[in-house]
Amino acid sequence: MTKKLKGIISALTTWFSMRKQGRNFACRADFEAWQAVKVQTWADNHARQVPFYKNIPHGTPLADYPVINKSDLMADFSSFNRHGITSQQGWEAFDGDRAIGPYHLGASTGTSGNRGLFVISDEERYLWLGAMLGKLLPDIWRRRERIALILPLHTRLYDATNDTKWLKLGFFDLSAGLGNQLEDLCDLNPTIIVAPPRALRWLAQNAANRLNPQKIYSAAEVLDPVDAALIEAHWPGRLGQIYMATEGIMATTCSQGTIHLAEDVMHFDLEPVGGGLVSPIISDFRRTSQIMCRYRMNDLLRMSDRPCACGSPFRSVDEIVGRQDDCFTFPSKACEQLVTPDILRNAILDADRSITDFRLLQRENCDIELTLNQDCSDAAVTSAEKSLIDQFSRLGISPNLKTYRATLGFSSSEKLRRVKSERHICHGSPS
Repeated sequence: MTKKLKGIISALTTWFSMRKQGRNFACRADFEAWQAVKVQTWADNHARQVPFYKNIPHGTPLADYPVINKSDLMADFSSFNRHGITSQQGWEAFDGDRAIGPYHLGASTGTSGNRGLFVISDEERYLWLGAMLGKLLPDIWRRRERIALILPLHTRLYDATNDTKWLKLGFFDLSAGLGNQLEDLCDLNPTIIVAPPRALRWLAQNAANRLNPQKIYSAAEVLDPVDAALIEAHWPGRLGQIYMATEGIMATTCSQGTIHLAEDVMHFDLEPVGGGLVSPIISDFRRTSQIMCRYRMNDLLRMSDRPCACGSPFRSVDEIVGRQDDCFTFPSKACEQLVTPDILRNAILDADRSITDFRLLQRENCDIELTLNQDCSDAAVTSAEKSLIDQFSRLGISPNLKTYRATLGFSSSEKLRRVKSERHICHGSPS
């Protein structure tokens, strides 16, 4: 049996188990019992095989494993993968053919200024493919799908897709500019488009009459309501979300439009950070080449306590709010006071319906800079300023607010972060 055939069989097996996974449990408690066995088996037989965890006794509960972050991982990369690949070797491979023997190297885009590496095997590439297809295309046998993947960074992770006869994947490098690739995208005539919200918004405004995808997935950035509304106005009922990162598949939208954590792939500890928000600590119990165990993410989630009509036992996410790095911080007696991106975003967008884009920046000295579109009316500018000042006032904050007008066009060179802070924060409680 060839490696490719073995990989395809592995992908199909994973696809079948993923599409049925949520239906196999009578209740949440049954699922948690299943997950606990999977996690403990993985921790004992795989996590403990890498140097960082080798001295942890067999049978140690996952909750007793240390919590790590990206800095810990990158400071001693070889201690977290089974093949002894150092970060230097990884970056050298990434800058070359992105492979070391049978292992493939990928990297994050470095939104927070600190890029992260990952290493996967061929087998894991196909497992990833099967997991994604099981969640996004449970009825894949009904027709051949053409997927347009529009992202700023290509990795070998995606290439496994084209090894199957049911799928055709076209990768479009976001950094090369969408306008330069529009003809190729239209020639592919994708049935599915996966892209960041800024790219989907650009396509909706510039090519909606030339593209007729059956499903659209927002990925790699926070989906703001203003972008969702514009995208859905051009392609009604087709927008879903994929929450994924270098660290793996985090969550996907179900048939009812609810975002569910991928708890059949990852274990999530949800750490409360205040303001009704949580930050995930993840353990990917299906990865064995590089161990991601009790890894603290920098994301902010607002969870839901409502049951979903799809019947999934997996927890639901009301909103992917943003990153802790994007919280605004202000000095206080105890610790710096945090204001989360969603509060600031809503204050601006709710101020005037004509506002469809903005940038809000906190400088190191706590000054706030609001930039609105060049054609924004005086009334809308005034409303946005008042709404922000009122919001800050309710929190007992009186920052220096400066407002500008500029052309806020599509950028292919960096992730869209409408709310951004330049300040280094201590992680207190968000408002």
